Amino acid sequence: MEHLLKTPLYSIYKNYGAKVVDFAGWALPIQFEGIIPEHHAVREAAGLFDVSHMGEIEVTGADSLIFLEHLVTNSIGKLQNGQIQYAILSNETGGIKDDVLLYRFSEQHFWVIVNAANRRKDFEWMLKHSKGYHVEVRDISDQVAQIALQGPKAEEILKAAAGDNAGKIRFFRFVESVKVNGIPCLISRTGYTGEDGFELYLKPDDAVPLWKSLLKTGIELGLKPCGLGCRDTLRFEACLPLYGQELSEEITPLEAGLGWVVKLDKPDFIGKQALAAQREKGIPRKLVGFELQERGIARSGYEIQKDGNQVGYVTTGYLSPTLGKSIGMALISSECSQPGEIIDIIIRRRAVKATIVETPFYSKKYKK
Repeated sequence: MEHLLKTPLYSIYKNYGAKVVDFAGWALPIQFEGIIPEHHAVREAAGLFDVSHMGEIEVTGADSLIFLEHLVTNSIGKLQNGQIQYAILSNETGGIKDDVLLYRFSEQHFWVIVNAANRRKDFEWMLKHSKGYHVEVRDISDQVAQIALQGPKAEEILKAAAGDNAGKIRFFRFVESVKVNGIPCLISRTGYTGEDGFELYLKPDDAVPLWKSLLKTGIELGLKPCGLGCRDTLRFEACLPLYGQELSEEITPLEAGLGWVVKLDKPDFIGKQALAAQREKGIPRKLVGFELQERGIARSGYEIQKDGNQVGYVTTGYLSPTLGKSIGMALISSECSQPGEIIDIIIRRRAVKATIVETPFYSKKYKK
C-alpha cells in the first residue's frame, strides 16, 4: 500500500477494522464491519464514508459561467448561488469524459466535483479548453477532505452535530462555513446511495477529529463507518451510474439514460453535434435493468445474448442486499431493451435467462 495515494483519514482506518484495497490508485477501505451490515446500516439508519479521494476543481474569473456552459452538456445559466447541478463532461464524439457536480458560489466562482480516477484527465481537459476565456482553473483536491453522511437518520445526526439549521439545507444545495462539532465545513445535500445524505467538505487536518466526533454523535442512532463495497451496492440498487461501468468515453449520455442532462437547445458545447446526430438517427444502445430467472450473479463485463447473438454486456451485477434478488444493469441493443424482454447472460459459459425490468430497482429516498 506504500505506493498508493492516501486520504487524511488513512491513519485511523485500522482503528475501525478496515480492509483496505487499491481503488484508482488510492488506498481506500472496501469495508469495515462488512459490506452487508454496512449496506443495511445506510438503508435503515446511517453510514459515514471517507470520500476524500474525489477531486475538486475550482473555476474562477469573469468568464466562469460561459466557460463551463461550453464544457458540459447541461444548462447552467439558471443555476443560483448555493445550488448544485449534475452534468456531463463530454468529448467531441459525445462520449462521457466524466459525470460531475457543479457547485455555484457566484457567477465567477464554481467548484467541479470529479471522479477520483478522472481527476488528472479532467483537470488537463479543462485547462486545455480554458484558452481564450478569462478564467483560472485550479485543482484544489489536496486542500479539501470530504466525508459523506448518508441514510434516513443522516439529518438527525447532522442536526445534533451542527444545529437545527443544518437540516434546512435543501436537496442539491450547499451552505458554507457551518460548524459541525466545532469544525468549519461546507455542507451539501446530494448523495450517492439512494438515501438522504450530506457531504462535508473541510480542511484535511480536521478530517480525523470530525470523523471521530460524528461517529460518537451518531452511535446511538446506528451510524457506522462504511466502505466502498456498500457504496457500490447502494448506488447500484438506486441505478446511479458509476464511471468505468455505466459511463465511459465510448458511451454517450443518451445511451446511458442521461438525456435529461443533455440540453441540445443551448448554444454550442463540446460534443453537441455528435449528440444531436445520435438523437436524430436513433440511439443504438440503452442502459437497462434486468433480473435473473435462474441462480447466478451477473458480473460486470459478462456477455449478453439474444437468440444466440451478442447484443450487449453487463455493466454492474449483484445479489441485491435490500431486495434479495440477483439483478443487474446492462448496456444492450435498443431493439431488445423493452421491459419484459427475455435475454441470456453468459455466466461461466452457460446461458442464464434474465428479464429486462423497470428501473430503479430501489426507490430513491432523497429529501427534496
